[in-house]
Amino acid sequence: MFDMDWSPDEKTETMLWHMAIQNAIEYSGKAAPGSVIGRLMSVRQDLRPHGKVLSPIIANKVTQANNLASEKGLEYLRDILAKEAPELLEEREKQVKREGLPALNNAEKGNVVLRFAPNPNGPLSFGHARGITINGEYAKEYDGELILRFDDTDTTVKPPLLEAYDTIQKEAEWLLGFKPHRVVIASDRMAEYYRHVEMMLDGEFGYVCQCSADDFREFRVGKTNCPCRDNNVNLNRDLWAKMLDGTFQPGDCVVRVKTDMTLKNPALRDWPALRIQDTISNPHPREEIGSKYRVWPLLDFQSAVEDFLQGVTHIIRGKDLMDSTRKQTLLYQHFGWKYPETMYWGRVKVHEWGGFSTSQMRKDIESGKFTGWADPRLPTIAGLSGTGIQAAALRNFWKELGVTQKDIAVPLATLYSHNIKVIDDDAPRISFIRNPVELTMVGFDEDEIKVPRHPNNQNLGVRKINLTSKTIFIERDDLEFSQLRLKEFGDFEINDNTATFVAKERTDKRRIVHWASKDSCSDAKLVAVSDGKLTSVEGKIEANDFTNGTPVQLERIGYGIISDSNIITYTHD
Repeated sequence: MFDMDWSPDEKTETMLWHMAIQNAIEYSGKAAPGSVIGRLMSVRQDLRPHGKVLSPIIANKVTQANNLASEKGLEYLRDILAKEAPELLEEREKQVKREGLPALNNAEKGNVVLRFAPNPNGPLSFGHARGITINGEYAKEYDGELILRFDDTDTTVKPPLLEAYDTIQKEAEWLLGFKPHRVVIASDRMAEYYRHVEMMLDGEFGYVCQCSADDFREFRVGKTNCPCRDNNVNLNRDLWAKMLDGTFQPGDCVVRVKTDMTLKNPALRDWPALRIQDTISNPHPREEIGSKYRVWPLLDFQSAVEDFLQGVTHIIRGKDLMDSTRKQTLLYQHFGWKYPETMYWGRVKVHEWGGFSTSQMRKDIESGKFTGWADPRLPTIAGLSGTGIQAAALRNFWKELGVTQKDIAVPLATLYSHNIKVIDDDAPRISFIRNPVELTMVGFDEDEIKVPRHPNNQNLGVRKINLTSKTIFIERDDLEFSQLRLKEFGDFEINDNTATFVAKERTDKRRIVHWASKDSCSDAKLVAVSDGKLTSVEGKIEANDFTNGTPVQLERIGYGIISDSNIITYTHD
């Protein structure tokens, strides 16, 4: 609870001054109060209730530090820290030198436990890749553990999808490059959540509330206690038993965590921890769970308890979940636990996608708008990988964006640039001829030529092209030119449907086009997404022995992936 009479002691005042100086050095004399406050609260959680008192003090010290930087320079500020708080100066220097993700606070190598906790109401999406990547990278860096936890205790608003459990594990491993160290399914852990409810009731920091949602809203807005808050332990135990045995129905009551009904943030006031769900008509999709339980934990309670039981040391989450951190911290204080170190990131919006949610994608798939989770129009891991986006590209994309609370908007081209860096050195070149036109070749007697599969990677070998029939295909649009150079082959004169050989060496600056031999190609289809719609183009694909999933570069078109023997899915330019 906020205390107007509280004031920082001398040690804290000095720390605030040093942090203001550190921030001024970091931002070249333009320290920001918000940045200092954020840093302070991450290292001194005990000061979080006193933010209102600390804010003006920090703002004043930041102004002083910025003025000193302007008047005497950054070296003067460095000298102050070197004498009075050398550890902060060393920390700043490490941050400057460090590449990649920022260091974790209070992280001990070998003793870091992180978690990625999706709701299995569908497979993983592009947004999920951020959580997998960032947590996975930290787990590797600190020789720590990464827990994959299924938060599947909501059977009503976001009901789990049974096949998502296996799919998510496979997709997580694909993204990470290693298997998560532990897999936890929340619906298997109900006994633990019930045990902690009973600890709350017995400790008198939890109670069963029978107020309607509307009535409790009035208490919350009015900052007054609801009558149920005064229930004694025996009454709460009796009501809890009735929640479990079916006496109460959904909406009749909830279990609440006692906090303080006068807290500044209304969301924190006696927040709900468990509720009754109708699992008779709407059972949990996992057969072993089904209708076994009636009372289910809400996410803030379930996640908080599970984080403690699994020994999670660091939580990295979206800044929209700051209230979850605040709620859970209050619960941890009741239990006498230490809350994990927490980092936040802002939203990332991709221009071309707009807004997608797993729930909405699931509805659209069920309605037939999309063909499935692997539909290339969807920003799912299945959709992205099916179009040729590599796991390493996704990892590099998210690592480059890092962990910042700033909201970011990026084009898909940013992801594509990372993908090109990953695949270009090893993607064999191949010809796909759209709207093919057949030409008879004259003046060339050889029955086979060999061209490199990759201009810069000899290890990929050569493409052997059969020319026995002396018949080739080029794209119809290229017919408008009477002089062409067939790529990696030679110069030709084009007249009607005849291609007359001129020379293997380049004789002038004529147009270079890709082509395919009738003896070394087959019918194929190029599938792509254009303006949010699935399109396909019929054509001829150069003969190859590539397995499904092989990234290729389509001559003069862009990158693609072999999806089937006669289907290529376009990836990007």
